[in-house]
Amino acid sequence: MPTKVLMVCLGNICRSPLAEGVLQSKLPKNKCIVDSTGTANYHVGTAPDKRSIVTAKKFGIDISQQKCRQLSKSDFETFDFIYVMDTSNYKNVIAIAPNEASKQKVKLILNEVDSTSNLEVPDPYYGEMEDFEHVFHLLDEACTIIASKIHSK
Repeated sequence: MPTKVLMVCLGNICRSPLAEGVLQSKLPKNKCIVDSTGTANYHVGTAPDKRSIVTAKKFGIDISQQKCRQLSKSDFETFDFIYVMDTSNYKNVIAIAPNEASKQKVKLILNEVDSTSNLEVPDPYYGEMEDFEHVFHLLDEACTIIASKIHSK
């Protein structure tokens, strides 16, 4: 049975779509199912930010077919791991978690790189292309570690 991983940011248009694409690129589909979502409903049904699409494409990953959606309580039943991009979204996800077991699934994604850092993936939305590339590299490092853990199962 494949491991199911959910990536979460605020609007599901910049960081979490990149994280979804990066992790998917590192594992065979039969090993892992990856999805992404936002805690807010600003962009439901739309494609990721064009700058995220361009950044992913630069590194050989196509996220253009993804559609933004909002986090739901059923996600806690569906997914084995829920990775959030920052502490604000962490708090929002924990607030709707139905029970303690669900809360245990939620982690800051950059804690995979340094488990004590509580570092956040910066939101590149109001930034430039280099901000999207910086986010891509942060997520690539974290997703390499996540993929390694899933692959060794």
